Amino acid sequence: MSGHTDNSIFIDADIDTVWSITNDLPSWPDLFTEYASVEILEATGNTFKFRLTMRPDENGTAWSWVSERTLDPVAHEVRAYRIETGPFEYMHIHWTYAAEATGTRMRWVQDFHMRPAAPLDDAGMTARINTNTAREMAVIRDKVERAAAVGSTVLIVDAPVAGVPEQV
Repeated sequence: MSGHTDNSIFIDADIDTVWSITNDLPSWPDLFTEYASVEILEATGNTFKFRLTMRPDENGTAWSWVSERTLDPVAHEVRAYRIETGPFEYMHIHWTYAAEATGTRMRWVQDFHMRPAAPLDDAGMTARINTNTAREMAVIRDKVERAAAVGSTVLIVDAPVAGVPEQV
């Protein structure tokens, strides 16, 4: 058995804006809620090898791994896989972007298999990924739409507002 997830979200912004913002690896800690840092290890053309470190989990563990990501800006597709697989035997990710109505449909398909000693099996990881992906995609949608509303193709980092508590 293996794990498979297929999630998508409509973002009310043009495809070039969505593509630009969501493929700017250095901005991922501001774009995603779960990533603490991204370190680009190697860049060759449209292929990037990078270390991704998550924010600490409920046990204080900050998970980290190396992935490779290849962008196809003409087809608006991204293929990625984990080089350091950790609890996965393999993890392959395919992102696609399609113009739809007034915006863009962003889709993430993930295929993976968990190691026998991993804390979750394929079904458990599928459920976790589907839950986290829905949350992350909604946050990304909101941030990209906010940038698009002011005509920006770069992420607008939230600045604290006086008298308003910051949301984590």
